[in-house]
Amino acid sequence: MIWARHLKLFTKVGLAALALGALATTGNAQNAYQGKFTLPFETHWGSATLPAGDYTFTMSSARSSYAFYVRGEKVNAIIMATAADEQVVSGHAQLNLVDIADVQTVQTFDAPEIGKTFFYWTPTQKHTGHKEAHQKTAPQTAPGTQSSENRTSIEVRSAGR
Repeated sequence: MIWARHLKLFTKVGLAALALGALATTGNAQNAYQGKFTLPFETHWGSATLPAGDYTFTMSSARSSYAFYVRGEKVNAIIMATAADEQVVSGHAQLNLVDIADVQTVQTFDAPEIGKTFFYWTPTQKHTGHKEAHQKTAPQTAPGTQSSENRTSIEVRSAGR
């Protein structure tokens, strides 16, 4: 009698464990968006610093927190978008970088396959000190900030949804 009860209990626990395992692997296999890109130089993206190299990324949900899981040879990072817009600027997936004080920084990520542009935190440009500002004069045709003139786009090879 006791043996039969234990067998039933172990069978139920075993089936529950198999069901949970199947759900967990199914959840990992369904990424909302994934792809690859190559950085030709060290780049800041959100709070992460990524050295030059090849990377893959996945985004588990296109509806919630907009977390990108980035994997490279030397660095793995979770990068959170500060905002997303449903107006996509580019017809193809790309990272849009700006040069802020000689540091390449991801400003936006265009993902037309899912119909979104993601925005990321970028540091503000440091202003020169009071003394230096009087010694250096900019031509009157120069744009207001250095970041507006130094933009770079990096192609992203997406695997879609």
